[in-house]
Amino acid sequence: MNKTLSKYWLCQIGGWSTYIIVFTFFYLTLRTKEDPNFFKVLFLDAFLGIGITHLMRSFIQRVGLLKLRLDNQITYMILTTVGFSFFLTFASIYLEDTFNLTNETFRQHTLVYQTIKASFSSFIFLIIWNLIYFTYHYVIKSQQEQLDKVKLQSLVKELELKTIKAHINPHFIFNALNSIRALVDENPQRARQAITELSNLLRSSMQAEKVETTPLSKELNIVRDYLALEHIRFEDRLNIEYDIDEDTLGQPVPPMMLQTLVENAIKHGISKKMEGGVIKIISDFKDNHHELIVTNTGHLNGDFNPDGFGLYSTQSRLMLLYGDKAHFEIKNKSENMVEATVKMPVLTV
Repeated sequence: MNKTLSKYWLCQIGGWSTYIIVFTFFYLTLRTKEDPNFFKVLFLDAFLGIGITHLMRSFIQRVGLLKLRLDNQITYMILTTVGFSFFLTFASIYLEDTFNLTNETFRQHTLVYQTIKASFSSFIFLIIWNLIYFTYHYVIKSQQEQLDKVKLQSLVKELELKTIKAHINPHFIFNALNSIRALVDENPQRARQAITELSNLLRSSMQAEKVETTPLSKELNIVRDYLALEHIRFEDRLNIEYDIDEDTLGQPVPPMMLQTLVENAIKHGISKKMEGGVIKIISDFKDNHHELIVTNTGHLNGDFNPDGFGLYSTQSRLMLLYGDKAHFEIKNKSENMVEATVKMPVLTV
């Protein structure tokens, strides 16, 4: 059995004890004459206050006032306070009269006057009690809603990232397998080497499923293995250039993102040209951002879908990981050159 008091009862005892202390202080320092029943009435009112406010709390919980909209809560809180103020007043007057504790000056007035004055005092105390009670639960409810919202956003983000990765991996595997299949009869030795490269890709993709970012150096290794496989298919039609600032190699990037952009460059650029073309990968720091650029021979036209899954996944992952601190753009750099640019915040590594 839990013998510790709940926060509610600690607040109740603390609040009404403060009520007793405050009124005792004013009585001892400001009184004009002694009242022999002062402390009896004070403690009676405090115990009545605890009992009536506890009943009021039970009523609030039973009718579900805390679940209403804020404007309705305010309305019903006032009505509830008025009702229980009269309840507290009548109980106080009855008990004080029963135990002959009524102040002589107060007794000289009519019952209506006694009721109105006592009800006003009761209302002031109960409205303060309710303001504290409703405000506390409003704050707790708001904090819980915020926490639930953050948890939901985190879950959605995790699921979206896993979904994106699950779509990316099979995409490049099919291209790699097609390249290897073409080598089986023509060049078995190169086919074995290609299988090793594919094994490296698969190993890298399995590791990519476990992380949200990876160092650029590892991402470049994946890209090199992928391009080595694609070079089998395109041979001299595919030329590759690298312009990598070594200081950027430790910068974190979304796994498989650069490979997706390179794959997109081959699919929509190099493969469309009979003479082939060049793919250039650039990594540098610019304007306090890490800038990754993939340029390729080709031209954006009506056949190109900028909302295709590869580019859509790139945009989505950057948004999920970095928000508005990252930027992605693909455009015609010239008549015969396409440029895809990713800008990410620079992180200290």
